[in-house]
Formats: sequence, structure tokens, C-alpha cells
Amino acid sequence: MNAASFDAYLREHRERLLEDYKDFLRQPSVAATGQGIPEMAALVARRLAALGAEVKVVPTEGDAPPVVWAELGEGDKELLIYNHYDVQPAEPLELWESPPFEPTIRDGKIFARGASDDKGELVTRIHALEAWLATQGRLPFKIKWLIEGEEEVGSPHLHAWVERYRSWLHKPDGRPMDGCLWEFGGFDERGRFTLTMGVKGICYVELHVQGVSHDLHSSNAAIAPNAAWRLVWALNTIKDASERILIEGYYDHVRALTPAEEALLRQMPFDEDEIKAKWGIAEFITGVTGFDAVKRLFFQPTATICGLTSGWQGQGIKTVLPAVASAKVDFRLVPNLTPEIVLDLLRRHLDKHGFSDIEIKFLGGYRAELSDVNAPIVHAATRACERIYNQTPVKVLLSPGSGPMYSLSSFIGGVPTVCAGISHPDSRVHSPNENAILQHYYDGMRYIGALIDEFAQE
Repeated sequence: MNAASFDAYLREHRERLLEDYKDFLRQPSVAATGQGIPEMAALVARRLAALGAEVKVVPTEGDAPPVVWAELGEGDKELLIYNHYDVQPAEPLELWESPPFEPTIRDGKIFARGASDDKGELVTRIHALEAWLATQGRLPFKIKWLIEGEEEVGSPHLHAWVERYRSWLHKPDGRPMDGCLWEFGGFDERGRFTLTMGVKGICYVELHVQGVSHDLHSSNAAIAPNAAWRLVWALNTIKDASERILIEGYYDHVRALTPAEEALLRQMPFDEDEIKAKWGIAEFITGVTGFDAVKRLFFQPTATICGLTSGWQGQGIKTVLPAVASAKVDFRLVPNLTPEIVLDLLRRHLDKHGFSDIEIKFLGGYRAELSDVNAPIVHAATRACERIYNQTPVKVLLSPGSGPMYSLSSFIGGVPTVCAGISHPDSRVHSPNENAILQHYYDGMRYIGALIDEFAQE
């Protein structure tokens, strides 16, 4: 790779590329409401076609957002890139310092919905490929690019899409692709570049209780069943005050760390005091500290009450006995503990404890995914970081968050995956005033160029 010509191209076209970035941000693409989704898919497709890629806008089930699929380059080696073009709703709008779909630059940052998650990551890669093709010539391997429009609502149609077009996600001889560059990544609180090799899974459910036929006057509480209390009693059987999850068999599906995984986890920086100060707490739950806290955060499953709804929560007094109650609960999952297993165990658990009347509504989920920490794509991403950022990256086994990585990795034969991007701890993703640091965007294009070069040599 001629890095000098690559960098010179980025400098020469800096303003045009920045305007292109802004064009992506100006186009709303809110998966939750459907706002601007067709227009955004078309914009992404046009931009990829301008690179010379073979592009298809492929429908998913019904009128759900389509997948933009692109192929570029040739060769026996193949790299999959995964991104998404949808964003979170911008509300509450009054908390934005500038309009969410009017990209604004302040203090070296660009502010807009999607500036980081995920349009910033997407355009960084598009612009890097443009610079490569303009200065280095043909790509040294084939790139297949999957860009979906439902990640922010749980990718409900992606797995079925992958099943249908599974042959596209393999080499011509049926072998799996050689690596995958995932959609997110960036820098930690101290400016250290991070590489993540996997994500926790998730099983998201709503527990629903129906008591009496309609809300009653609370004077009837002496003899009438209260849906809110029944829900609280059921929830109390799921986890105890020591934070141990009480669902029978839950921990049986948590596999042990391999020696290589444990070694990597022990090397990972973990700034306890800084995190506690940021969260405004004196200690982590149960007083856990050191490596035990790291292991729990990254390699233990969870059971979290995300929300409770019942009865009267308005201003003032309303003496009511609630007829219905519901709770949103998510379970973050580690490898081998799947959404299907959790749903089965949860149903058995509630039935055993006398709560067979409680309805479990499955709202969505993914399996956990963890790639080989010594895969060629990880080595290439590491060397690219050393070249561009002059530092050894922090390697993270599993993101505590979740995503559809399983569908594009183990499910299609085991494609080793790495997450690398341009976000920073105050990117405000999913919040008002989402932003990206412009220097991270500029350096991120150079990083993708170095990653292409390094992966070609693996």
C-alpha cells in the first residue's frame, strides 16, 4: 500500500467527503417509525454503486426495511462488512442543541442523529474504499457488504434474510468467508483504541399479569387479587438480593473461559474508580471488584427489570386496585445460553413457583457470539491500529451489549469477526446531541485503508 498517496487523496477531497457525510446525516432513517427508510436505503445503494460495486436492494419480509447488499473486488479471500443505515428516534427534541437531522460542527465534533451510530462508521468505510480505489487500484480481495435497516429495533427480519440468501454469504465453493468487520467500535474513556471480538446475546420479554376484569376501588384489596403485587412476587423469584439469578438451570449453560480468553480478559484495562464516579456510585453490586468485576461484566449473564407498568402513576391520589401489570425484562446472554433456552427455563421456573398464569411475551433476541481472538482479521486489525494510532489496542472479548452477530458468524459456518470504529465514550448514541469527533472520522478512513492492507497479507 502506498500510504502517502492514500492520505493525500483524503486531504485533497476532505471537504467533499465531509459534505457526503453530512448528506447521510440529513436523511432521516428511523427504524422505529419508518421515517425516511426507503430514501436512506436508496442513498446508500447509490453511494456504493458509485464505487463500482454490484449493488442490490433486497426486500425483507413484508414491507420491512430492505437490506442493501454490495459486492466489490475479486479474489479467493473474502471480507464481510456489516453496517446498518437506520437510526434511533431523535426524541426528546427539546434536548438537542441543534436540530438532529441538520449536521452541525462544534468544538471539533459533528452533531446529528447517526453521526456515530451507525452512519459515521458507514461513511468512514465508504470513503476509505473510495480513496483506496483511486490511489491503490483494485482491491486485494473481495468485499461483501451487508447494510440493514432494522438494527435499532432488534433486527427482527435479518436472520430469516440470511437463511434465504445464505449462499451469498459464502465463497463460491461453499467455504465461509475469511473475516467480518462489524458495525461499531472506537475509543475508551482514556483514548485507547478498542477491538471487540464478540457480543453478548439477549432475550427480551414482557411478563403480563391479568388479575380482576377491570381496575377496582382499592377498598376491595382485602379480597380481590392485585395484579401488581402478583407480578412483584413473581419477579422476586427470579433474582435474590445477592444478585444471583434463581431460574433453575440458568447457570448450567454458562461455559468456562478458555485459558486464552481468561488471559485476554485479565489484560483488559478496567478503571473501577473512574466508572464508579461516572455512574455516581460508591461500589459495584455485591461489592465485587477487580478481575471478578471484569468477568461479571463481560462474561456473566444477567436478568434485568427494564420497566414496570401497572395502576396509577399520575399526579396526586387515585385509590385503585390494578387489573393488569406488566414488566419488561431483558436477559443478557453469554455463549451457549440461547434465547430459546432462557424462554424454556423461565416458563418452567414460573410454573414451578405457582405463576403459570403469567404470560411471557417474547419481544426479540439474539444469541451471543464470540470469535477466535487469534483469527487473522483480529491480527490485521491489531496491526492497523499500531500503524495509524501508534498504540496497541485494548482487546475486548464480548461487548456487554448485543447485536445480530451470530447470524453472520457461527450460523453461516463461523466467520471470525472484529469490531472497530470511530465512536468515543461521549458520542451520546441513542441520546440527544449524538456526535462524532471529526479527527476520529479522518483517522478512521486511514485505519480502514491500513486494515485492508494488513488483511490482504494474512
